[in-house]
Amino acid sequence: MAYVVAATWRTHDGEEEAIARILEAAVPIFRAETACHTFQAHRSTENPREFFLYEKYDDEAGFQVHVATDAFKQYVLEEAVPRLEHRARAIYVTMD
Repeated sequence: MAYVVAATWRTHDGEEEAIARILEAAVPIFRAETACHTFQAHRSTENPREFFLYEKYDDEAGFQVHVATDAFKQYVLEEAVPRLEHRARAIYVTMD
């Protein structure tokens, strides 16, 4: 079973382009992590302030390695989170 994270972000007004740039820089780094199978950022077609992140890791330990990386701390915690009005995530496991 893989460990899946479905995250939603909504930016503060006027921060949507900054978040888009942060994700453009961070996603290739996150995809290169050993335990990461998939890291896909999406942007709403109805509200440009809303983003959806789909992440798939080997297991929970692989996700924990991800959130402990310097890249996660920089791009997500330091750069993105202060620009977000709302942040949520749901955790799933694949049914294979």
